[in-house]
Amino acid sequence: MAERSAPAVVRAYHERSKHRLGAYAAGPETLDWDAQPDPFRRFAGAPLTALPLNAAAETLGWNALFDPARSARPATLTQIGLLFEHSFALSAWKELGPDRWALRVNPSSGNLHPTEVYLVSQGLPDLADGLYHYAPREHALEQRAAFASPVHAPRLLVGFSSIHWREAWKYGERAFRYCQLDMGHAIGALRYAAALLGWRVRELGLGHGEQAALMGLDRAGDFVNAEGEEAEAVFELVCDGTNAELVDLPAMLAGARWLGQANRLDAHPMYRWPVIDAVAQASSRAEARPHQPLPVMARRSRLPADEVNASQLIRQRRSAQRFDRNARTHTATLWPLLAALMPAGQLPWDMGQDGAQVHAVLFAHRVDGLAPGAYLLPRNTTARARLQSALPQLAWQPVKGCPAELPLVELALNPALAGTLRTLSCHQAIGADAVFVIALLAELPSGDSEQPWRYRERLREAGLIGQVLYLEAEAAGLRGTGIGCFFDDPVRELLGLGAPGTEAWQVLYHFSVGLPVPDARITSTPPYPEPRP
Repeated sequence: MAERSAPAVVRAYHERSKHRLGAYAAGPETLDWDAQPDPFRRFAGAPLTALPLNAAAETLGWNALFDPARSARPATLTQIGLLFEHSFALSAWKELGPDRWALRVNPSSGNLHPTEVYLVSQGLPDLADGLYHYAPREHALEQRAAFASPVHAPRLLVGFSSIHWREAWKYGERAFRYCQLDMGHAIGALRYAAALLGWRVRELGLGHGEQAALMGLDRAGDFVNAEGEEAEAVFELVCDGTNAELVDLPAMLAGARWLGQANRLDAHPMYRWPVIDAVAQASSRAEARPHQPLPVMARRSRLPADEVNASQLIRQRRSAQRFDRNARTHTATLWPLLAALMPAGQLPWDMGQDGAQVHAVLFAHRVDGLAPGAYLLPRNTTARARLQSALPQLAWQPVKGCPAELPLVELALNPALAGTLRTLSCHQAIGADAVFVIALLAELPSGDSEQPWRYRERLREAGLIGQVLYLEAEAAGLRGTGIGCFFDDPVRELLGLGAPGTEAWQVLYHFSVGLPVPDARITSTPPYPEPRP
């Protein structure tokens, strides 16, 4: 049998991992919650550097965060502590009866957190040159490598990896999708945290092997009897408003002294999902991409009505578990939220990536000033024509009262949409009780001539949109929750994408926004003890 091409592997995985009304994607038949994989990776023998906790003293307003003229803070260990405290740190401990679990600032499917974070530091006055792994439970840096050649000009890189098993333990074959959505959330968390410091973020065009080498993930001896990590992406923190020179990876790693041994996260895994490794390999980008200069950062066109503390908003972000089914919102609240999704060079769409390729389908349930129904927000100027060609039977009417900078169009009105969305969102009430739901739609790579690594990019872009929605919902006095569980093809058919020739258009993510109903049984305690040990 001929070996399938990488694009064919990616297409087959996406079809195979779909949820259908008659059957969910392959997953574990049972879960032992007492045997959940360890959510905290540590490297035994790696020196630990505690980071300061100073977020409570931050006073910058949320709207001020989007001012491109703000000055940058100097790169120091204190600012690194703030960066991680606002992106990947713990945000609270929760307790219900005998159970206790941690929440983090960045979102994750099922609170499983497959994403690991690394820091490359060079030229900082109070941190030795080297590679560090961020330990969120301790809010500390574990030194994985000490660099031999000192660098005097400050340079900071942040690398991401995924531990697929953390998601696959619960979600089975669909877990690769969730890991990529989590990557998008993590990228957004990094960008907003950097903005608090007046820093920019630029993705480095390293190939998959280069990323793995930089983070030490190709060192099999450091992961003996431990789950490996999939290299995902590396970003540069631009702290002085300029684009740094390209990374000389061989020179950086030459003579490095490596430290630490990875811990085992699950001693007795019950299942194996080889299709995840196959799609990970097929969708990885082997070649480096060209250097991307940072675009000019634009001022945001439309801001929330009320100014709130940015640090507090970022750290209070939660996933809503239940919504008030009688709550309503207004278009005065909705328009700024939708404006935040438009990639006109504004935060967080200013990192030099390719143009917007994921588009938002808005299902308005209870929005005063907007009739219940489905609406489309194309996020680039060329997508509308392709979408209209794929969906010729829909209304495509302009939305009365919509701001000029929002290309929102009406697709179809439906006053009974809430119940339908509940069914299509795997029968979850958060699909029906929200004030609105957004489905994220994209064209996936098709044909052997296309680049299969774009599959990861589309999922990550959907996750980044989800991160924007999380924070914008908080800024609007609402709350959001990502919905990775939905019935793929029935959602497409609801939109009219079941006809031949529309197969490239797929729904990647659902996101609901509403007024949260807290669970009074759950108690909350601070993320870190005071004084810290």
